Order: sequence, then C-alpha cells, then structure tokens
Amino acid sequence: MMRDETRGRLLLLTAAFLWSTGGLFAKSPSLAEIPELYRGPVSACYRALFAAACLVPFVKRRDIRWRPGLVPMSCLFAVMNLLFLSAMAKTTAAAAIFLQSTGTAWVFLFGILALKERVDRGNLAALIMALVGIGWIVVSAQGTTATGNWLALGSGVTYAGVVISLRLLRDESSAWMIALNHLVACLVVLPWVLTLPFSMQPLQWVTIAAMGSLQMGLPYVLFAKVLRYVKVQDAALIALIEPVLNPVLVWLFWREVVPPATIVGGLFIVSGLLIRTLLPTAKVEDAVDE
Repeated sequence: MMRDETRGRLLLLTAAFLWSTGGLFAKSPSLAEIPELYRGPVSACYRALFAAACLVPFVKRRDIRWRPGLVPMSCLFAVMNLLFLSAMAKTTAAAAIFLQSTGTAWVFLFGILALKERVDRGNLAALIMALVGIGWIVVSAQGTTATGNWLALGSGVTYAGVVISLRLLRDESSAWMIALNHLVACLVVLPWVLTLPFSMQPLQWVTIAAMGSLQMGLPYVLFAKVLRYVKVQDAALIALIEPVLNPVLVWLFWREVVPPATIVGGLFIVSGLLIRTLLPTAKVEDAVDE
C-alpha cells in the first residue's frame, strides 16, 4: 500500500509539472496575436481537440461504457476549460492559476463531508498554508482585471467538481474518461468558434497542438490513474506545485513579471507541502467517524 502511495505521488508530481506549462503555451507570442476576445474560446476548443486526438488511441473498446456520472464530469470539465483559458487571456498567468487553485479547498471539504475521508494534521496544515499563499497572491496582485479574476475563480470551483468526479469514477478507464472530457469540451464551443472572424496561423496551430497533447492530455491520464491510490486531499495538495511553477516558467520564457506577492505566496505553499511531508501519519478524527 505504501509503495503504491509513493508511486502515486511521484506520478502526481510529473502531472503537476506538465500542467505548469499551461501558462507557457497560453502566453506565447503566437497565441498572444489572437484577439483577446477570441483567444479564450479558440484556445479552449482546439486545445481540447488535440488533447482528445492524443488520448483516443489509448482508449480500449472494452473500456468504453456508459455511466451516469460521466455527464456531470464532462460538463464540468468543459466549463472549467473555457473559464480558465478565457481568464488567462484577461489576467496574468499567476493570478489565473492561483485563483483556479482555490478548487483545492472545495475538494478538501467535499472529501470530509461526502466521501467521509479522514483528515491528517499534515494535510490540514498544508491546506491552510496553501490558502494563505493563494490569498496573499490574489489580494496583492496588480494589473489584473475583475472579469479575468472572476473567470479564474469559477474555473477553480469547476476544477473541484472534475477532481471529485474522477474520484467517484475511479474504477473506470482513465484514458476513456479524459478523452471523453476533451471531446465534449471541444464540441461544446466548436459551433461558436467556427463563427468567429478569425483564422489560425500555422505556428498557432503547432502551439495549440503541443499544449493539447503535452500540457493537457498526458497529465490528466496520470492524475486520473493515481486517484485510486491516494486520497482526494493528497492529490489536490500535490497538484499545488503547478501554480508555483506556472508563473515562473512564464517569466523565464516570456518575461511576464512575477509580482513579489507571488514569491511570498509561493513560499507559503511550498512550506505547506513540506509540513505535509513531515507529518504524514498524525490523524484528526472528523465528526463523521465519531
């Protein structure tokens, strides 16, 4: 069991790193040439399309089966995808990713109240530190728009729904679920995107194709697989590495300024993860178990 849990956390780290390249792609010069009004839906549609194309070959026919839970999962994913990339077009990568990360709090609470999972002190401390860090960054951020921030916050709520859905459907094929999510995410906005007065350039197609396959498709397969070995809280907390790396990568490649508050908030988050590592076994009984 411990071996599976350790392997699961390593795979989660890999997924978090790949996810962290989202800002790197979204803020690239080629995609920045897309008008801001169209950038969100265009990126959301075609990123999902290429991610689905990457994932479909891994779906086995015997794994394709209907479950009622697939409907809310795919709908939540489609909304999350559109909200996040629309937010990325209107605000900084740091603000967008940290606001989306508020989904961790919703996942944590749902894990306790609905899934009846126990909460250990390490996870509780890490969550508090993470929320302080996220709050510090969001409240202190400058140069962002209210619209972008609200869109990013909405993506955080729907992200929590996706994580919970994957957990509840953990006996299903991860490749099948994630491929379905991306297909639905593409089809939902495709009719709208096709009416936009904008034509994609070759480099923009290449950028979005890479974003769909490497940044979106592969890490979600890893994430869905390991949810059967780790608790919801563990998965969401380890995934907080993504918002630390995301703005750093954007700064390294595209020189988008990282506000001092981002550094301070990042230190809170990393410190919380360290506490989680040092206190892996101390349990706090929740009221459900009494």
